[in-house]
Amino acid sequence: MQDQTSKPNVLLICVDHWPGHLLGGAGSKEIFTPTLDQLIDNGIHFTQAYSTTPTCIPARRALMTGMTSQSHGDRVFNETLTMPENVDTMADAFTKGGYQTYSVGKLHVYPQRDRIGFGESLICEEGRHHLGLVKDDYEIYLSDKGKNGQEQTHGMGVNQWNVRPWHLDEELHTTYWTAKETCRTIQRRNPAKPSFWYCSFVAPHPPITPPQCYLDMYDDVDVPEPVVGDWAADFDKLPYAMKRHQMNYRIPTGPGAKVMAKKGFNAQCTYIDHQIRLLIGTLNEQKLIDNTIIMLVCDHGDMLGDHNQYAKAKMFETSMKIPMILSLPKSMKQAGVKDDNLVCLRDVMPTLLNLCDVDVPDTVEGLDLLSENKRDYLYGEHDEGDTATRMIRKGEHKLIYYPCGNRFFLFNVVDDPRECNDLYGLPEHEEMVAELKQLMIADMYGNDADFIQNGELVGLPDKEYEFEPSYNLSAQRGWRL
Repeated sequence: MQDQTSKPNVLLICVDHWPGHLLGGAGSKEIFTPTLDQLIDNGIHFTQAYSTTPTCIPARRALMTGMTSQSHGDRVFNETLTMPENVDTMADAFTKGGYQTYSVGKLHVYPQRDRIGFGESLICEEGRHHLGLVKDDYEIYLSDKGKNGQEQTHGMGVNQWNVRPWHLDEELHTTYWTAKETCRTIQRRNPAKPSFWYCSFVAPHPPITPPQCYLDMYDDVDVPEPVVGDWAADFDKLPYAMKRHQMNYRIPTGPGAKVMAKKGFNAQCTYIDHQIRLLIGTLNEQKLIDNTIIMLVCDHGDMLGDHNQYAKAKMFETSMKIPMILSLPKSMKQAGVKDDNLVCLRDVMPTLLNLCDVDVPDTVEGLDLLSENKRDYLYGEHDEGDTATRMIRKGEHKLIYYPCGNRFFLFNVVDDPRECNDLYGLPEHEEMVAELKQLMIADMYGNDADFIQNGELVGLPDKEYEFEPSYNLSAQRGWRL
């Protein structure tokens, strides 16, 4: 075992809703991400990183346990599910390995104040008071600043893609607060012990409310309209679950609203990117930068209007492909590396623990990203019953399955990364599709048995979609007086 004072520190940064392609360092021409682009140059960019259960809670459970959805217990976004019993989280493992552990920002766990193994935790949980949550640490901070209950009085929705500038002083923005409090924890560390810091931004998840100066940066940037494949153009021909998702997340309306939503979203990303510079700057000023591992991940992406869809929970690239960057101390000599292997969030925990010579719990199912072990395919899943969707990604191809109506899509995500051309049903792909279906069946469990008959996927009877009004405007927040 390494001497405790020589072990590297770890700064794990998590963002929310950030699609993997939306980085300058990944080739995007519509966004400013200078900090993350430089981290890519300084480290390892995992270009085929996925969130295999792409909504907040199950994705974060995978990140913090290193386990599959089947093992950690959630593929449906269960807001009242505790962490699995007798399982060490990443924070538990680091604590047992002699690390001081801190988290700042979004944990999205139940109960709300469960620290899931962190020694100290400051939370910012998007004001989900309608679900019984109480004031979090960010809200308490606002109260101390004389702005009690005003975090959501900009009027934008947490599950809608309307845009306006941030309505309070910049120092009261959640992104500013999260970065500042993380810098404070770095400065407050015990210098005799290594540290694991988890900085979890709630943005760019809506509400889309960046500071005005960040919106202004995108005035003259050519941000394209969302892409819509021919297969997605006719609402009536979509699978039932896709219709439900499309109508659950209202498409922005008004002149140029779809592009405005993307510009505002990109502005939120750029604001985070710039705040990450302060985290790195604090490490530098504290003389920790040469012995600190920095990693950036995301819980999932956001469709941002592609194929007329918004938000997450879909198996399309913009929803489930995520940014994943690992920047190692210069002594480890891993700079400018592009890794194209299939990786996912449960791989983060064993990678960081092994880098720090900390024991990896037996419950971890992920692969060390730096080991020789590589996977042949990835399985993705979300939800159950009529709204279920499943996925297999192997090689260049991805098979997406909607059991309700027994609907399939096949894409070559290397040649067609935005998934505009559905290849399912073409004779030349029949053999490959049969193989992907069998891989999918092998990974199914529980009530997925209802989708299978005599070893074949038969799905569930199709359903007619009936419009369901959102009287609460997709969980709109209000004043908290």
